[in-house]
Amino acid sequence: MATSSAASPFCTWLMAACMSVACDNDRSRSPYMFQYSRKMSKWSRRRKFMPKCTSGSSELNRGLISSICGSSIQGLMSSYLNFEPCDEYYSSNSLSALGLFGDNGFSSLFGSKTGHMNRRQRRVNRAAHSGKAMTVALEPAQEVTITKKPPTKERRVVVTGLGVVTPLGHEPDVFYNNLLDGVSGISEIETFDCAEYPTRIAGEIKSFSTDGWVAPKLSKRMDKFMLYLLTAGKKALVDGGITEDVMDDLNKEKCGVLIGSGLGGMKVFSDAIEALRISYKKMNPFCVPFATTNMGSAMLAMDLGWMGPNYSISTACATSNYCILNAANHIIRGEADVMLCGGSDAAIIPIGLGGFVACRALSQRNSDPTKASRPWDINRDGFVMGEGAGVLLLEELEHAKKRGANIYAEFLGGSFTCDAYHVTEPRPDGVGVILCIEKALTNSGVSREDVNYINAHATSTPAGDLKEYQALVHCFGQNPELRVNSTKSMIGHLLGAAGGVEAVAAIQAIRTGWVHPNINLENPDEGVDKKLLVGPKKERLNIKAALSNSFGFGGHNSSIIFAPYK
Repeated sequence: MATSSAASPFCTWLMAACMSVACDNDRSRSPYMFQYSRKMSKWSRRRKFMPKCTSGSSELNRGLISSICGSSIQGLMSSYLNFEPCDEYYSSNSLSALGLFGDNGFSSLFGSKTGHMNRRQRRVNRAAHSGKAMTVALEPAQEVTITKKPPTKERRVVVTGLGVVTPLGHEPDVFYNNLLDGVSGISEIETFDCAEYPTRIAGEIKSFSTDGWVAPKLSKRMDKFMLYLLTAGKKALVDGGITEDVMDDLNKEKCGVLIGSGLGGMKVFSDAIEALRISYKKMNPFCVPFATTNMGSAMLAMDLGWMGPNYSISTACATSNYCILNAANHIIRGEADVMLCGGSDAAIIPIGLGGFVACRALSQRNSDPTKASRPWDINRDGFVMGEGAGVLLLEELEHAKKRGANIYAEFLGGSFTCDAYHVTEPRPDGVGVILCIEKALTNSGVSREDVNYINAHATSTPAGDLKEYQALVHCFGQNPELRVNSTKSMIGHLLGAAGGVEAVAAIQAIRTGWVHPNINLENPDEGVDKKLLVGPKKERLNIKAALSNSFGFGGHNSSIIFAPYK
């Protein structure tokens, strides 16, 4: 005795999948397809019953097929995976019994002629027919031809401008000359009273002006991380020879900004919380947008009228390297010709200092600030906070040559990995860092022997310094020319800006042929060979390729590689 029963939404989708193989080769999406999918979703939610279809409903069937044509097999498969076959499907003797390709195919689908099956019978049939419906749905009428993008010559990326705001100066040459002289930028914190904190020192920027770089009205409202970013970004343009005339000739749609921040506008947000204690009416109306990490890149792009790739990346202390590599990739893929990239942070405020104190990450050598940051030294007791911004002007090689730009170095490539181990601690085996370096070498096409200068992450923490050193020895220990230093020994840890500032240091080393010293390295930690490390004085070095590491909380590892332009 034939019974009229309900068909699950899966039956409708299975019918669509099976019948779509007979559709024409036209795969263009129709707006009606989206409307039909929405209706099907509503039907599945409401669990409405479908009446038994008869052979007289062929016109409806043809209309249904027309609306389904153009949907992709993948979309239908997604729907298949979200529904379980109905009783009618399992009660069929075989797929051929459904009559899918006959005149009465739909009537068989929506009107089962078999009796009700119990749960056990359904399980038996499920096992017997598992995968068969999927096979029918995936069987194409014709082989699909995919037109691949023709291979193109890879675009080269060069560095044509540098911009910095640091505790040792706000011009690339001033900054690097201070590094070469071994000058420390670490001192007592002056911007707020931190007498009750166990750490009272930092790489604090003592004098900084936005005159000529940021409009006075904005300067009063913005967080310092944005002021540092805007200033360093515009200085990189000036350093790169982007005059008003050059700017007018640029294709703004292919100019982008990718400058990140590890912590964003902490001061603006902290001030807003204090204002909220009184009343929400006292809050800065810009407190939310000016606290977000992306707004620095956005504001700079608005100022310049650049309409290309624009966003920020926040991967703690690895932020800048992530931004630089992604910016270079936009140029390589042809999505941009010019990119401003790097990082900026300004977290030397009560909540920032207090947060890192709570992490027990900071040095407490308050009595001798200039000696506090001492990477690889056995007496190191934590890192020293810093602040500032470092920005590179990256450019496609032919674009740079066409406008007669001064090319400082070539960006060869880089890599990212994740330790997947701990929130703040590095992996004991160093596998994440080693993998990152090896992938960077592969990506850039550089041999281990060619890397003879490394600007290490080395923050002056007990665990981090040693694990990075061991990874460097593993990857480059056989290279007698290798020289390693840490910029943080003089400026502290600039957090999300560290990689940008240290990339500037690496490029300046390539330009000048001098690498800066490691200060405060008086007693190397056990297992640390001073032969690899730059001494207390600057050293002459003909750099073949320079690698810069940056690692961040969360296990974020990044390595980028520069070389002299040839």
